Amino acid sequence: MGDTLGAGSLRSLVQLAWMCLFSCVPRGGAKVLEKTFEEWLRYRDECLRRMASEPYPAGLFCNRTFDMYACWPDGSPGTAVNVSCPFYLPWFEKVKHGLVSRRCGTDGQWVTVNGSQPWRDYSQCEDELEVTAEEEGARRLMVSFKVLYTVGYSLSLLTLISALLVLTACRNLRCTRNYIHANLFASFGLRATSVMVKDALLERRWGVQLLQVADWEALLSHEAALGCRAAQVLMQYCILANHYWFLVEAVYLYKLLIGAVFSEKNYYRLYLYLGWGTPVVFVVPWMAAKYLKENAECWALNENMAYWWIIRIPILLASLINLLIFMRILKVILAKLRANQKGYADYKLRLAKATLTLIPLFGIHEVVFIFATDEQTTGVLRYVKVFFTLFLNSFQGFLVAVLYCFANKEVKSEMKKKWQLWKLDHPVLCCAQ
Repeated sequence: MGDTLGAGSLRSLVQLAWMCLFSCVPRGGAKVLEKTFEEWLRYRDECLRRMASEPYPAGLFCNRTFDMYACWPDGSPGTAVNVSCPFYLPWFEKVKHGLVSRRCGTDGQWVTVNGSQPWRDYSQCEDELEVTAEEEGARRLMVSFKVLYTVGYSLSLLTLISALLVLTACRNLRCTRNYIHANLFASFGLRATSVMVKDALLERRWGVQLLQVADWEALLSHEAALGCRAAQVLMQYCILANHYWFLVEAVYLYKLLIGAVFSEKNYYRLYLYLGWGTPVVFVVPWMAAKYLKENAECWALNENMAYWWIIRIPILLASLINLLIFMRILKVILAKLRANQKGYADYKLRLAKATLTLIPLFGIHEVVFIFATDEQTTGVLRYVKVFFTLFLNSFQGFLVAVLYCFANKEVKSEMKKKWQLWKLDHPVLCCAQ
């Protein structure tokens, strides 16, 4: 007997794998699969030792075997052989009194299907494997959510790249304010890229064809998870950087409207440290905690929420500060309006008007769901929370690029000048149109 899995020989374990991935994730499905495979290996080893130690009967009989699902003793010709459901099944406690059966033919050979695959009846061990209508609906909903945020991140990435090209190509747009916008665009672009790379690596990891036991061992090994772990770390860094560049935007606006006159050049380096450096302070301890305490799979499962709060606390802190700044700036704007100031002739006030449309998106939704984490929410509330956060996070980059760049009067004016100059330099093409 080899370790090659013939067609259907490990059917139930394959079904279990996909059941775990689609129905249990993100609530530990991959961890369940890993533990189940470890128990399967233990079951197999115990079976092989028992087969090697027991004496063989006399006469004609069906030979003892391990068919990759259950351990079978020697069988008498023309009889049914029953054994208990294998203990590696995650729901074994519910089916421990059930039996799986095989038939020993009169010729001393196990009955097969189509002349090659072993026949067995394991219906008493498989009741819990049935997918309920609710589980199927949840799986389809999660697939729809993935399509939604993939479209959102893709659209955001294309728009952000275009906005970055505009800001960097036009010399007249180079100033501290637009430098901060460019860094914000970059953080959004990196966030979108990291999420899509992480999804691609996970899909590749769990989409491999499993034909041998060695394939399962390789799939669940720490070496195979290095790529998706690195993607997970990069994604957490980009998410933090994204929130802290929103914080930089809010702090810059606050200093511009409320703070005293200051030198922008002296502060820009501090903004770089705050936006790109602060995430490192939190990602490194989180990475160390995962490696030392929860070094399993792709580090996406949060068994100990204390480690996850290493990431969540700085995000919530940035969101709360943004909320306070938003309220403070709004108070100043309302005070100026009550002072009967006509229009928005003042440069600072016009800048505030453009920026205030974005501050409600500065991660304030994180505050709304501060205690409603994926692990703690259930039912409709969990799906509402997941939809709201995925939709806003994925399309947020698109909105920021449009409002900060393409809808900005200064940018539109500069692009109009560029277009006029291009037409003057290419009169033949323009006339041809």
